[in-house]
Amino acid sequence: MSDKRVVRTEVAPAPFQGAPYSQAIAAGGFVFVSGQLGLKPGDSAVSGGIEEQTEQVFANLKAILEEAGSGLDRLVKTTVFLQHLDDFQAMNAVYAKHVGEQPPARATVEVAKLPSGALVEIEAIALSP
Repeated sequence: MSDKRVVRTEVAPAPFQGAPYSQAIAAGGFVFVSGQLGLKPGDSAVSGGIEEQTEQVFANLKAILEEAGSGLDRLVKTTVFLQHLDDFQAMNAVYAKHVGEQPPARATVEVAKLPSGALVEIEAIALSP
């Protein structure tokens, strides 16, 4: 696949615990971003509540998308994984600030557990330049 390109930036966390995946792949006119936690680059543990973690998730998504030449304004689909569905409203308030007036399609699901004790993880698909 000649148009597959690995996207990597030091401004967002490396793959979790050295796992075999890329931060993102640009292919076929899209950027596919792996699930991002509220983890700051270089940290090994997630801290803060749902709002702080969601803000950090969006900082990571933004950094990765910008490295790919895209941006949050080009999001077309996200999947939100929540440790507790009771956090939906608080996560959604932060989410709304970052996705603009034409928000992407989205699924939100509650999961049994997330890595590093995270409360939220978001994966994304965006249009590439």
